[in-house]
Amino acid sequence: MSSTSNETTAALAELDRLESEGLTAFETLATIPDWEAARVVFLGLKQGRLKVAQEALKTLPGPDRKTYGQRFNAVKTALEVACETAKTKLDQSVVKTAVIGEDLTVPGTARGFGRRHPLTQTSEELIDIFGRMGFELARGPEIEDTFHNFEALNIPADHPAREPLDNFYLTPKTLLRSQTSTVQIRVMEATKPPIRVVALGRVYRPDAVDATHSFMFHQIEGLYVDRGVTMANLKSTLRQFAKSYLGQDVTVRFRPSFFPFTEPSVEVDMMWDSSGRWVEMGGAGMVDPNVLRAVGYDPDEVSGFAFGLGIERLCMRRHGIDDIRPFYQNDVRFLSQF
Repeated sequence: MSSTSNETTAALAELDRLESEGLTAFETLATIPDWEAARVVFLGLKQGRLKVAQEALKTLPGPDRKTYGQRFNAVKTALEVACETAKTKLDQSVVKTAVIGEDLTVPGTARGFGRRHPLTQTSEELIDIFGRMGFELARGPEIEDTFHNFEALNIPADHPAREPLDNFYLTPKTLLRSQTSTVQIRVMEATKPPIRVVALGRVYRPDAVDATHSFMFHQIEGLYVDRGVTMANLKSTLRQFAKSYLGQDVTVRFRPSFFPFTEPSVEVDMMWDSSGRWVEMGGAGMVDPNVLRAVGYDPDEVSGFAFGLGIERLCMRRHGIDDIRPFYQNDVRFLSQF
């Protein structure tokens, strides 16, 4: 049996173990606190065992993902049903043991529950969409050196983009990263082609805060390097992503532009609303040969594309929000809508 088959077999066995242990746990609960603890362990949105099992899908080879996905969905349904059944039984038990004379028809005190920030929800959905398109997740540091933030991205020492007024320098050689493109350099330094990754996180630029700009915002960076990668691959990838996240009726256009680390370069715009207004979604292009050389690749052997998209603007377009600032004002009236 191949290593790939062994990996998939082990993953499926872990799903079987998860289902068995989860069903047993929900069948043997005695109190509501016990139920809540079991729910968090098995169905928790961040560290629950089901969430961990979902992440394992991204590590499996393409041909095996369908089999694993079908089994995962079955386990997920079984555990959710067992969880709800256990809760119903415990609620009924509480009613039966209630103090005689208590009016159980009086409405109780509503409990407030927290929820994930809309940008966190958006980030997780973007990772899922690109994961289904074959992109793996990569991360990098927010405090970067000038080599990864500039030199390796074909931005020389005399380039205007390196001006102190346009960056948050910590020392002459370190700064808060101004783009997630730094992660693609780190990935290419450590990995040989083919590469297909997305990286997302905070980036920092001293922009004046207004309805569509902030000095700190979030980007998702994509990189695909292999033999024969073309601009057609880039455009089809971004169009497919836009339709998956924003809907089949979304309109996307590509405008010629310039970035030091891509050649040719394009700006990617999306139709904002029925008024015909266009808003920039991000920048993209074919990886510049100088960038490939900087990480030891031969541009005569491989090519690639890269893109960087603004997560706030995607979230704003999705939910019909016209101002970026409420995302950072911690107004519970705004955040509770998501």
